[in-house]
Amino acid sequence: MPTFRRLTGPDELDGILALDALCFNRPWTRAEYERELADPVRCHLHIAVDDAGATVAYCSFWRIFDEIHVNNFAVHPAWRRRGVGRALLAHVLAEAARLGAPRATLEVRASNTPAIALYEAGGFVRAGLRKAYYTHPIEDALILWREPDR
Repeated sequence: MPTFRRLTGPDELDGILALDALCFNRPWTRAEYERELADPVRCHLHIAVDDAGATVAYCSFWRIFDEIHVNNFAVHPAWRRRGVGRALLAHVLAEAARLGAPRATLEVRASNTPAIALYEAGGFVRAGLRKAYYTHPIEDALILWREPDR
C-alpha cells in the first residue's frame, strides 16, 4: 500500500499532472495547481506515493469552514481496484475531520460508476444533480454529500 501525505510543494506537481493527463478529459494546468498551493489554509493536496516515490493517486480539496469540497481525485490505472482509492479517501476524510471539517461534498460525472461506487462506499450519498456541469464531453454531475455520522 502506498504512503499517504500532504503535497509539500510545487516541485511535486509533476506526478499529479501526469495522473491528470491519464485520468481526465480536461486536466488542470500547472498554473491552476500552483494557485491552489498558494492558499494552503483553504487548499489541500494529498498524494499516495509508492515505494519508488512515484505519485500513484491524489486528492485535492478545499476546506471551507466545517466542510471540505473535493475538487479532484485520481488513481493511476495500474493501481485501481487495489484499495488505494478507498484508503486515500479515508485518509483525506480523517485529515479533514482533524482540521474541524467533518462534512464533505463533491461532484462526479453521472457516468463514472466506479467513482460513484467508491464515494458511496466512503459514506457519500446522492444529494442533487448539476445539468451539463462537465465539458469535454458535456455531461451531468451528481452532487454527493457525506455527513460526519456516516
